[in-house]
Amino acid sequence: MTLKEYSSLLSETLNISDYQDISLNGVQIEAEDREIKRAAFAVDASLSAIKKAVEWNADILVVHHGLFWGRCETITGDHYKRVSEAIKGGLMLYGVHIPLDANEKYGNNAGIADALKLENRVGFGDWKGKEIGVMGDLKEPKTLKEISDILGFDWNRVRIINPKNKEAFSSIAIVSGSGSGEIDEAVEKNVDLFITGEIKHDIYWKAYEAGLSVLAGGHYRTETFGVKALMKMTESMGVECMFIEEDTGL
Repeated sequence: MTLKEYSSLLSETLNISDYQDISLNGVQIEAEDREIKRAAFAVDASLSAIKKAVEWNADILVVHHGLFWGRCETITGDHYKRVSEAIKGGLMLYGVHIPLDANEKYGNNAGIADALKLENRVGFGDWKGKEIGVMGDLKEPKTLKEISDILGFDWNRVRIINPKNKEAFSSIAIVSGSGSGEIDEAVEKNVDLFITGEIKHDIYWKAYEAGLSVLAGGHYRTETFGVKALMKMTESMGVECMFIEEDTGL
């Protein structure tokens, strides 16, 4: 499979044209078309991630947070360094934002739900008319610590609202990353626990006073699930893959 064929497969699999996203999803930096042998994956298109991919001789770097976000941006300063490093290294950059949160098979939220083995799943969380999150039930109630451990969160860094509402939680809603805008829906649907990446200050009292328990595992950590799922899919095609771990702690 060539780079062009692989990038087209990603776009079709993730239905990127169905989403009104601020990210310019798809190929963000092109490279000479060739047989794909090595693919790197990361959450962010940081300079260090691009360098690591180039040093590993990757043909493509697939990220959740790319370099282009729907506005005209000069290729100068740090932006130039990232773009230049990819071009000089012959590295294709493929970025996919909201479609990777939302995808029912390879998405961040689906990955979290899969890890928890949620049952009775339905869509949750609106993004411009599209449901991007997941809601469902645990087969057996679990404590916050058990849920955090299953998801690989750092218990010393998680943020929690209303941790003592229940000893164990059953019904769960999930929106990865910066998902605290879905607090109202979580309250309305009376879930035991809302899982997201980060809690914005302005929603704290809304959740607290509504009696909603919230577990925020970190924006970065909740958005590793999607790129890792794409990596597993790519490995099944016989492509050598590498995940570049760059935990921001946020």
